[in-house]
Amino acid sequence: MKWMIASDIHGSEYYCRKLLEAYEREQADRLLLLGDILYHGPRNDLPKGYQPKKVIELLNRYKQDILCVRGNCDTEVDQMVLEFPILADYCYLNLPGDPEEKNSDITIFATHGHVFHPHNLPMLKDGDILLNGHTHIPACEEILDMNGGKYQYLNPGSVSIPKEGSEHSYMIYENGVFTWKNLAGEEYQTWKTVSHS
Repeated sequence: MKWMIASDIHGSEYYCRKLLEAYEREQADRLLLLGDILYHGPRNDLPKGYQPKKVIELLNRYKQDILCVRGNCDTEVDQMVLEFPILADYCYLNLPGDPEEKNSDITIFATHGHVFHPHNLPMLKDGDILLNGHTHIPACEEILDMNGGKYQYLNPGSVSIPKEGSEHSYMIYENGVFTWKNLAGEEYQTWKTVSHS
């Protein structure tokens, strides 16, 4: 299965359209959105093409393909207009790892990042992945907890309001490899999962 992972659309019809064009181009099976879909938030400038109603229309066309977690800018009112669930604070994804390696399946804790993040870890097992957006900055970092557990922290960056000079981006997960790409589909980083054993 091929997953596209994206975060922080913030109501931009312009960048949402580019994301969905990339989704079609990638021929991904599912689209995982890590929150902050419609509202730009009080700390952000309006993104290019800010038209939340158009974003609603665009995403609802893909409702069968989308899994989503709630961002700090997402509300019950947003759920009234979006035709796929958006109000879960997190989800666990169990993805197959390398078919050549035993015990290489991958457990991902996917969340927005305003509650759980590298400085406030959820319950993870050694080797799990923490996946979140929120910062608008792509990330691929190994993190250690106080008990010596080792995790990987991944962030796709932001679709519409990238920060710290990063690109408008998304991630692809396929066959044990995470790939960061800009909205034109140009790859700029990869990370291969390792066996949990």
